[in-house]
Amino acid sequence: MRGVSVIGIGCTRFGKQNGVGIIDLAVQACREALDDARVPNERVQAFYLGNFVSEALVHQGSLAPMVAYRLGLRAIPCTKVEGACASSGIAFRHGVLLVASGLCDIVLTAGAEKMTSSEITTVTEALASAGDAETEMRLGLTFPGAFGIIMRRHMHQHGTTREQVAMVSVKNRLSGSTNPKAHFQKPITMDEVLGSRLICDPLRLYDCPPISDGAAAAVLCAADVAEEFTNRPIEVIGSGHAMGPGTLFEMADLTTFEATVSAAREAYRMAGVSPGDIDVAEVHDCFSIAEIAATEDLGFVEKGRGGGAVLEGLTALAGPIPINPSGGLLSKGHPVGATGLAQIYEIVRQLRGEAMNQVEDAEIGLAHNLGGTGAVSTVHILKRR
Repeated sequence: MRGVSVIGIGCTRFGKQNGVGIIDLAVQACREALDDARVPNERVQAFYLGNFVSEALVHQGSLAPMVAYRLGLRAIPCTKVEGACASSGIAFRHGVLLVASGLCDIVLTAGAEKMTSSEITTVTEALASAGDAETEMRLGLTFPGAFGIIMRRHMHQHGTTREQVAMVSVKNRLSGSTNPKAHFQKPITMDEVLGSRLICDPLRLYDCPPISDGAAAAVLCAADVAEEFTNRPIEVIGSGHAMGPGTLFEMADLTTFEATVSAAREAYRMAGVSPGDIDVAEVHDCFSIAEIAATEDLGFVEKGRGGGAVLEGLTALAGPIPINPSGGLLSKGHPVGATGLAQIYEIVRQLRGEAMNQVEDAEIGLAHNLGGTGAVSTVHILKRR
């Protein structure tokens, strides 16, 4: 298969975007990515758009062709991709495969979600559709409830403390405070996390990401023609995509997401690298405990050591395993359909050396996107050429 490069990226600010619709958000991110890549519209040969709940929240379907038409793209194949919170991670993966196969030279990928214009009960119900409606969700389980159970099990099984989990939020809010695209741009303290409103024991308000609007995009190009457009292409050297149990009762271990483990294994094998070779990572911290689980599932630390690693500063910006220097979902926000490509956006900026919270001499970066209760995951590994 051919090599694949990212040659352009774009991302809107995440947060409450009053008066801006989901199509406009996607167009903004895509236009920024195309301009960054210096790719004319007529060179784009396909478009993948990740989105989860636009039909439920803004009553809008057929997003991919509508966005493409608004961009002025020609009559190309346009596909909306849905994989819960991993929707745009999967969209990016499809774009990578299309270019790698030789069917296309240039593919535009994007993700978008508009969430803040809906009532919280509507958003909660829509997000719950990523779980198993016939078994767990119909009985009243929500995702804060699911991750509260996972957190309680991690604490019981591995001795993880409440302070260790809270430190994830402290760390990520500090990083997000300097990110102009982040929903939250104010640091918080350990006491503020531990004293925030209880959402679902033991999860508190500051263990959860905000409901946000936003979009992100990336232009993919065959590596052998990338220098026609840019002198700073970022290579996609590994791509993994896997499924796992979609319910808590089917999980063999409530502290491990099998989809992440499998997707990471595939991505590492394709890239020819190991977890120790990763210089910076954006991982799916949909709740504070999720970052700890991901740090372990991706192989950055041994199982059960994720809580200690964050409290000891190992995953801080200046630590040996910088995790979520963008602020992650907890600070940047979680417009679910946009999250996967927003992670790609941040990793590309790190490898270009232009990130707001720059990791010194970052050469290899990883983006990890998780959907549902671990039902699906993508892992992508990128490298500076």
